Amino acid sequence: MSSTRRTFLAGLGISAAAASIPASAVRAFASAASCPFRLAVINDEISSDFGHACEVASKDFGLDWIELRSMWKTNIVDLDKAQVAESQKILKKYNLRVTDIASPLFKVDWPGAPLANGRRRDRSFDAKHTFQQQEEVLERCIEMADAFQTDRIRCFDFWRLEDQKPYRAAINDKLRQAAERCAKSNKILLLENEMSCNTATGVEAAPVLHAIPNKNFMLNWDPGNAAAFGTTPYPNGYDLLPKHRIGHCHCKDVVRKPGVKYEWAPVGGGVVDWVGQFRAFKRDGYHYAVSLETHWRGGGTPEASSRTSMKGLKECLKKAGITC
Repeated sequence: MSSTRRTFLAGLGISAAAASIPASAVRAFASAASCPFRLAVINDEISSDFGHACEVASKDFGLDWIELRSMWKTNIVDLDKAQVAESQKILKKYNLRVTDIASPLFKVDWPGAPLANGRRRDRSFDAKHTFQQQEEVLERCIEMADAFQTDRIRCFDFWRLEDQKPYRAAINDKLRQAAERCAKSNKILLLENEMSCNTATGVEAAPVLHAIPNKNFMLNWDPGNAAAFGTTPYPNGYDLLPKHRIGHCHCKDVVRKPGVKYEWAPVGGGVVDWVGQFRAFKRDGYHYAVSLETHWRGGGTPEASSRTSMKGLKECLKKAGITC
């Protein structure tokens, strides 16, 4: 057989093989080759209809990853077996992998401690569990992480106290114990900096990470939350953080107006320097999730707002020289 004929037939074989590969697999390969992050969106920021949220995330946003918080207006730790099975089926249909379980773990009052005055509580994503039930919540989170094949579980460090100093060591012990439990199941515990909780900023997150050195205890870095607290998340807050301890990132934005502490904004439309943050992530070797947590509702509906904010997120990535 001539060299030309062998080359021609080999080409036909490659073409046939390529034709048999699903478009989603091609997209995933191309994305993995170019994007250093796991670009994602929190599902219920699009819709409470999980199937529709996954369709938008996969087909319209072009994502391979999704973050799970609630489906059909039910918090992920409260899903029944039928809902879990249906969710698994939908994820498979749209070829979506799960970044983490965005649980409400420890988003409760610390018993017997005076609460901070004038803080905003966001109960919209709260599961209705007490302080005494948090160990049950953690076990359920681990079950859900196994069911959805992810190694990451998001948590908080209790509603913000008027003065956390007398309670900080005990709070850290609670987080450490949870991390140790997660380690037994090969799970990573992600503490989100949340302005309504006791770790709101990079300044507050750094000493907590130092106090809890467990390798599987990491930070869910949320520059939008830090900005809502009145700080400058990048570069000021970010520069204080141990980069190898950042295991997840939420993307949202904030504007400040006279007489108003803050308002949510689409990514790229507020005070957070997302372009600088993305450049720093790439420089520092961060390769975990960059997940849209829209919060802003200026688009009229959650879905429309998420579409606008995802567009802004991708524009910031492009300005940072990153293709995702």
